[in-house]
Amino acid sequence: MFSYPAAGRLVSVSADEGDVPAGVMVAVPVRCLVSPLENGAPVTAGDRSGLAVAGTERIRTGEPVAFLKIVAVTPAVVTRKGHVRAAGSPCGHATLGPLEEWLDGQAGPGVIGGIARNAVLDGRFVKGERERLLTAAFMIRVLVLWTLMPEARLGDVIIALAGDLALVPWSKRWQPASERACSDWRKALGPVPLEELEAAVLAAAGKEHRDRPGQSLTAGRSRPLTVHSMDGSLLRTPDTPENRAAFGSVGTADDSAAWPAVRLFPLSNCYTRSLLGMPWGPAGTDKAAAEQGLLDTVLARFPRVLAKDQVWLLDRLWHGVRRIAALIGRTHVLIRVKSDVVLKRTSEILPDGSYLAEISGDGVTIAVRVIEYFIDVDGQEVKEMFCLITDLLDWREYPARELAGLYKWRWDGSETGLREAKAPLHGAGPGTGAMLRSGSPDLIAQEIAAWAAGTEMTRGVTRDAALTAQPARKGRRAGQPVRSRDLSLTRARRLILAAIRSGRAGYKALTGRIAGYRTAADRNRHRARKSKSPSTFPHAGPKDTVTRTAPAVITLANKPARRSCCLIL
Repeated sequence: MFSYPAAGRLVSVSADEGDVPAGVMVAVPVRCLVSPLENGAPVTAGDRSGLAVAGTERIRTGEPVAFLKIVAVTPAVVTRKGHVRAAGSPCGHATLGPLEEWLDGQAGPGVIGGIARNAVLDGRFVKGERERLLTAAFMIRVLVLWTLMPEARLGDVIIALAGDLALVPWSKRWQPASERACSDWRKALGPVPLEELEAAVLAAAGKEHRDRPGQSLTAGRSRPLTVHSMDGSLLRTPDTPENRAAFGSVGTADDSAAWPAVRLFPLSNCYTRSLLGMPWGPAGTDKAAAEQGLLDTVLARFPRVLAKDQVWLLDRLWHGVRRIAALIGRTHVLIRVKSDVVLKRTSEILPDGSYLAEISGDGVTIAVRVIEYFIDVDGQEVKEMFCLITDLLDWREYPARELAGLYKWRWDGSETGLREAKAPLHGAGPGTGAMLRSGSPDLIAQEIAAWAAGTEMTRGVTRDAALTAQPARKGRRAGQPVRSRDLSLTRARRLILAAIRSGRAGYKALTGRIAGYRTAADRNRHRARKSKSPSTFPHAGPKDTVTRTAPAVITLANKPARRSCCLIL
């Protein structure tokens, strides 16, 4: 009898599941599969036992072979009747698959396990230390996966996360936990473990961007700055008394809007749309005041995100001179200002068409450089003048025409990135209902943290896919390196979900499949009316729906001393 040599020699596998390569199939001759039962009876599903291998003879061409997928490697539990079962339960083996592979690759192994071990459960909802259908680590994974599966109930998510592990004959019979048990575990966990996971994921994303050149758009010549954006957004929550009291609603002073809401203030990388930080709070009836408060939170709690080798793009919602001065103390800014903001000019027109000015408020005065320009697209001129201020006073290093062309990336980094991230949320769209699913403020905090972590891990896998993708053979990007923005995040999410359901899948094979789904980016598409979500109502007239596909021509409002500065984007 021959011992069949895998890879040319005998190899052994320990009980540690991590020693088994992902995606490996085991080929066993059918004649070698036998029943382990003491009476030799055939194994059926009701026996809850695995088959055994009688021998490992050399496989011959043409003979029937069973190809088996490795689902789990566990210590065996053999009953008196010979049933071969697995010790433990799916909770000890289920993972988020490629999402965790990316996270562990960036932040070190066992991130979720470490957070779960340190989690303090609320004893009012989960009592005792006995083995349960759910564990802290498993429930953390369920909550992350839940935010990536629109319309799914928690029970459906448990089944998806367990995947083929549910078919393993475990020593103790396992079944998906009930919705009531899941609800109790959510309350027992609270928001802290998921917030710790969010912080670990976003820190890993920031580290990846720093370690990998080419992951960011840059501005400047000899002193390049990476380009980021920050902007506010809303998430509607279920209309419960607790949510309405904690968060309020938007647009009405008497809090009579249909849905309570929370206001987000994401900090994003413009080029990859990656999330680097996301403070949030009550929606507030006044948008400006609410976002100003969140910017204060950024300055107080997110110092690691701000650095002097960055420039941050902000919209014209005015945050006040004091906050802008605080931002300038830690990083650089490029901000669009409204017409009612007073700028005191302090210089002649500089050779690049910009000029220096002072801006005062809140007892603070700061020196800025002002860039004013107009835009027209395909012969259609935008009547208003765009006015940007920046603390980058060196016009030779950061010319006005480059900064004017840079500002359009604010929409890509914030608006487009948020629209992609919101796509899997339940009820996402223009006023269709609550986008989050939790009925209390603590669970809302838990859900937001899980959503941020899940979305950024998905983007991380997509960025890895872009690194190995082959350049397009034809089209606008023919022969050029593939960027993460060239890959479909929706397709990536669907393929990742399929990989999690099917169990251990090769990371390289998955990223290769993700790399095959390209999306057209940077198409120079412009609309006269801003539209963040497609509307289901007929438009008032054809002017509202005209989309122009052409380069935007930027013309500086103040003619430079030497030559006109125009930029074709």
